[in-house]
Amino acid sequence: MGESLLNLEKGEHRSIIIRAAEAKDAKSLVAIYNSYILETVVTFEIEPITEADMLQRLAKVEATMPWLVAEDSSGAILGYAYATQWKARAAYDFAREVTVYLKPGFENLGYGTKLYRALISILQDSPIHSLIAGIAQPNAASVALHEKLGFKKVGEFEEVGLKFGRRVNIGYWQLLL
Repeated sequence: MGESLLNLEKGEHRSIIIRAAEAKDAKSLVAIYNSYILETVVTFEIEPITEADMLQRLAKVEATMPWLVAEDSSGAILGYAYATQWKARAAYDFAREVTVYLKPGFENLGYGTKLYRALISILQDSPIHSLIAGIAQPNAASVALHEKLGFKKVGEFEEVGLKFGRRVNIGYWQLLL
């Protein structure tokens, strides 16, 4: 799945490949994710994770659903997206929670859109019917990305998270395939 993007902010042309994540990507995935843990309320995790933690998560998700990375021509991982189980009960088997994370500095350049489109395409060819995205509020960029791809806001829980001394709402967006 080769993609070519023009990076207008940096004035450079980056060729990316979207491919399945592999164990060798764990270190890069940890670096991306830990920046969100330590600097944002996007994830409600508080403590940084290790490469071993990421390998466990990668293996768990890969067993049932796709986990994709965007890799540039130098081999650098610019972001990732994956689908995971929504809830454990059998009736939820056709719903998945989806998420995307980008390397800091590579937001708003089209990489998240490319990752999500590839992920959605794979899921459309599966028995999955409903995609759910939880977005910490406020997050205009993430809301815009999801809505551009057809997700619709279906609800919001107030003050369900506490991070960096503030209470955070979570909105939920859904896409039916």
